[in-house]
Order: sequence, then structure tokens, then C-alpha cells
Amino acid sequence: MAEARAEYRQHVYRPPRGAADLLLIRHGESEAARPGRSFPMKDGHGDPALHPAGEAQAAAVAERLKSQDLAAIYVTTLRRTHQTAAPLATHLGLTPVEEPDLREVHLGEWDGGLYRIRAAERDPAFARAMARQEWGELPGAETTAALHVRVRAGLMRIAARHGDQRVAVFVHGGVIGAALAMACGARSFAFNGAANGSISRLVIRGDEMTICAFNDCAHLA
Repeated sequence: MAEARAEYRQHVYRPPRGAADLLLIRHGESEAARPGRSFPMKDGHGDPALHPAGEAQAAAVAERLKSQDLAAIYVTTLRRTHQTAAPLATHLGLTPVEEPDLREVHLGEWDGGLYRIRAAERDPAFARAMARQEWGELPGAETTAALHVRVRAGLMRIAARHGDQRVAVFVHGGVIGAALAMACGARSFAFNGAANGSISRLVIRGDEMTICAFNDCAHLA
């Protein structure tokens, strides 16, 4: 009789013991590129500020995550991640920590805003990069392999500090693409194109990475 009353509910995913739960948040929209005018540069990377639309996205991210039990907030060396993280950091009373290896892919001669223009014009080098899934097709750019090496190193450093904790990591579209492709063995650019202000989720335990969400935009208008 007791066996007849037993219930076996469906499984609800929880990160395994010791795993770090990383919310990968793409920075808000940054200011527009304009022909003949470069963004400010930082360590060879274009460093634009947020567009007003990006500031609104940052506020929406904060509203979405302010009730989360977050152990830390991480940003990159580029100010658009700092600006996107700022509203959430204020809500939670946390000081963001920089992880330099999670900065955006280095676009070589096209950094500083020229990449957006060349992409819109369907420059042949851009077309080759997309077709071959290789950033190194752009003049002077970082290779996809080099990007993956440093992104993995940055993620693993964060994960090693935060077993059994959830953290918010404010990063870039190319970094999210690299991280999720590595996690599931997909083609290198399979996860490129996460929306500004979107949230993806990656659970890391040891060398194992598990994708739990990609491009969650439910909090965005």
C-alpha cells in the first residue's frame, strides 16, 4: 500500500557539489561607430562608452538580478562592462573585480569601431572570418584559438574561487560565443551574437563546463 502512494517527481537541475555557477552577461549596447572617428583605445582595444540604450539595458539587468544571491561581480578591463555592472553592484553593495582575460576579441587593425563598418559593408575579410569561423582572417586580429585559450583561463580562475557559489560576469559577445562553443564542442562561432544585456549561464566544475542558458532576454524591453 505504501508503495502505491509513492511519487517520483521529475528531476530539477541543480549544479553539482563544488561547481561554480556563472551568469555571463553581455554588456549593454555601446556608442555607435562613425566613419573617420575611432573609439578611445585601451591596451589596443576599442573602449566605447555605453549608448543610452545600453544604460537602460544595464538598469534592466540590475532589476532582474538584484534579488539573486551573488557572491561576486566580475568585469573586464573595458569600460562598457564596468558601466553595465554598475547598477547591479550598487544594488548588492559589491565591488566588481577585473578579469583581463575575458576582454573582447582583439580585432587588430579593425579595432576602435572600424570592425562594425567593415562588417556592414561585407568586407571580403569579414566574409572569410565568418565562413571559416576564424577571427584571425581580419588584418592583425587575434586568432580564434588564442581567444579560446585566454577565455578558458579566465573562466577557470573565476570558477576556482567560487565553488558552490553563483557569480555575475559582465563580458563581451565574442567571449560568450567562445565560452559556450568550448563548453559543448560546437563550431567556434555557433554562439556568437548574444544580445546586448542578455544573460547566459555556464556551470563549471573542474574542467567540465555545462551550458544552462543562452541569450536570455526576458528582462529587456
